[in-house]
Amino acid sequence: MAEKLINALSPDARRLYTKAIESAQRENYDYAVTLFAQVLEREPGFFEGRKALRQAQAKKSAGASSGFFKKMMSGAGSSPQIAKAKMALNKNPAEAMAIAEQVLNGDPSNSYAHRIIADAAEALEFPKTAVLSLETLVKHSPKDKALVIEFANLVAETKGNATVAEKAIEELIRTVGYDTDLQQAQKNLSAHKVMDEGGYGALESGEGSYRDILRNKTEAVSLEQEKRVQKTEDVAERLIGEYEERLHTEPNNLKLLRSLAELYTQKNKFPEALELYQRIKGSEAGGDATLDQAIATTQVRQFDFQLAQLDASAPEQAEQAAKLTAEKLAFQLAECQKRVEKYPTDLAIRFEMGVLYFQAGKISEAIAEFQKAQGNPHKRLAAMSYLAQSFARRKMFDLAARTLQTAIKEKVGFDDEKKDLIYQLGCVLDGMGKKEEAVEQFKIIYESDISYKDVAAKVDAFYAAQ
Repeated sequence: MAEKLINALSPDARRLYTKAIESAQRENYDYAVTLFAQVLEREPGFFEGRKALRQAQAKKSAGASSGFFKKMMSGAGSSPQIAKAKMALNKNPAEAMAIAEQVLNGDPSNSYAHRIIADAAEALEFPKTAVLSLETLVKHSPKDKALVIEFANLVAETKGNATVAEKAIEELIRTVGYDTDLQQAQKNLSAHKVMDEGGYGALESGEGSYRDILRNKTEAVSLEQEKRVQKTEDVAERLIGEYEERLHTEPNNLKLLRSLAELYTQKNKFPEALELYQRIKGSEAGGDATLDQAIATTQVRQFDFQLAQLDASAPEQAEQAAKLTAEKLAFQLAECQKRVEKYPTDLAIRFEMGVLYFQAGKISEAIAEFQKAQGNPHKRLAAMSYLAQSFARRKMFDLAARTLQTAIKEKVGFDDEKKDLIYQLGCVLDGMGKKEEAVEQFKIIYESDISYKDVAAKVDAFYAAQ
């Protein structure tokens, strides 16, 4: 099965696509998303439709909930839809892709859904579709070497825009140093440029000559062959095998241990990953704060994986999911508390602790942590937003309003983060009975973004009552 251009669609699908584009242009993103999804259910290989859906999903979700909270929760794997999509992946990848898209309709950054779409697209031989989701995954996990390599190799395979892949590899090389696998991925991208951008592409357009491409022909052919061989392998599994072999001769190579632990985590081999992290923890590098964070992240991912494996059709699924979710939150609280005690001056950890307290409904404890976290310039506005929400939970609306007013003054620009702060202030003022002051805040957003949350309904209702 191959990806399709618009002229290969059925007349009905083309009409639906046109209506979807028109709806998106009118900023009716809910309807546009529905129509794009209908097109893709009929024509899953329609790549331009998939790209348009991705844009509509992003615009639909902008402002749908607190920007900070969305970032904390994005990628959660507890949705029954994720479990259902995983079950469908092997037997019916097109169905799995459609289910995963339903998840992205509400959470366009969901890593589990993008992973399913990438795998389903590979099975259906939709490489551009796979690249689209892999690019999002790389943005979320730029230090995941196997993922970056997978993304780069597929970009080279599709002859797509290599700029993002090149930057991802270069940034990872700067982080981890020289690495043969990353160097090979760079070569694959270079081969793509030689074969496409620098030579044959120009030849097809009438520019350039065979002499231009013959200089690099031998190297390009060799690299292209290597790339095809690599495509048939599971990069992560291959790297795991290589690293396990190297551990026999380099048992104390901490960098190797950590890379292997990260790969184990990626392949859902959580006990193996945690065992390696504990080996590192017992070494001289055991005091590294990032190591504790990596261990915690791995254990949280283990909880998410267990949640995703639950049978969505089982009658006890909801009870099991609730139990696992509670256990996950309890673990996160206990683990984060240990890091707070170990690194009491790390205000980023204080912020994380506050978010967990907030999620657990421990509002007094959350307020204390957010007040401390304001001292971190990178977390200040996020901490103030949560602090205001915490005050509002306690019905301390005057304190919430003052906190938000300060945050709004400090926030430069008018992006979703500032809209969220203004919207919260409007809600707080409304809770205080200050209806006119509240609607003035909503009108600030209404003037530039009528589709933000429910500001249109609030402002329209205000004027209708006059």
